[in-house]
Amino acid sequence: MPVCLKTTGMKRTTLARLGAALTIMPLALHAGPFDGTYKQTANAECALVGVDGGSLRIEDDIFYGVEVECRMTNPVMIEDMQATVFDMACIGEGSTWEERVIMMLDAQDPGIYMIWDGYAFRYERCEDPGE
Repeated sequence: MPVCLKTTGMKRTTLARLGAALTIMPLALHAGPFDGTYKQTANAECALVGVDGGSLRIEDDIFYGVEVECRMTNPVMIEDMQATVFDMACIGEGSTWEERVIMMLDAQDPGIYMIWDGYAFRYERCEDPGE
């Protein structure tokens, strides 16, 4: 039997917008291609995020580095590459700043490349963040 929804006080366009928002919402919870925990050095502790000798993490469009957090915004994919340019709004050590970064998946090994203005880093993905 069909269900009839009474729209007391709500216009159909409002209901349509709500339905569209609920449809899009699960996409925001999906992990991005760069999400994960990465070793700063070959012998880094994967369980220690954000400290020297530990690891860094990318999760929910936030980069967690050594005593710094950067919100990753305005992603622009680079054509024919598994790479994206992000604007980074960073906070750490008592100051805030903005940077741009290129992130690219390593095509041969599990890891990423991060290219900042004048610097390039390769980070190996941690197998299990709890190690």
